[in-house]
Amino acid sequence: MSRALFLDRDGTLVREVDYLRCMKDLELLPGVAQALQDAGAAGFLRLVITNQSGVARGFFGAEFVADVHREMRRRLQGQGADLEGIYACPHHPEITGPCVCRKPAPGLVLRAAREHGVDLARSWVVGDKPADLELGRRAGCRTALVRTGYGSATEGRLGELGLRPEVIADDLSGAVEEILP
Repeated sequence: MSRALFLDRDGTLVREVDYLRCMKDLELLPGVAQALQDAGAAGFLRLVITNQSGVARGFFGAEFVADVHREMRRRLQGQGADLEGIYACPHHPEITGPCVCRKPAPGLVLRAAREHGVDLARSWVVGDKPADLELGRRAGCRTALVRTGYGSATEGRLGELGLRPEVIADDLSGAVEEILP
């Protein structure tokens, strides 16, 4: 079975802009492409798990989210990196009701693991928010917190939240350095 990095999108791979609604605001964070290359070379699948409640809120449509993901992959490929999959939850519990795919629920990770033959115990969830770390715990993965996006604020609340990531790093590059054998 494969091992994977389950990666948050906003604040981890791309600049956090509080609901990415315009393609001109899509910006890969520095070092992301190289970190993804390094993870792939070490045998990790690179799978994005992202909440996109802006769809349920009517800020943008599901097709816009798909367009953002195509453009993000195009830019990564232009820098020699890629992703094996992108999984997005379009729901918001107050609008669409509860679902099994909105982080921290593990539905999307479990689906991705089935589809890609991933050993969750050998895999990591990497992100900047408490929901990412809780997702990792619920899915049986190890966790890494990046200080990009909302990560610095999350780090300051780890004790009160009862979350203990195995890795805390400045950015995805730093996290991948610590995760790789």
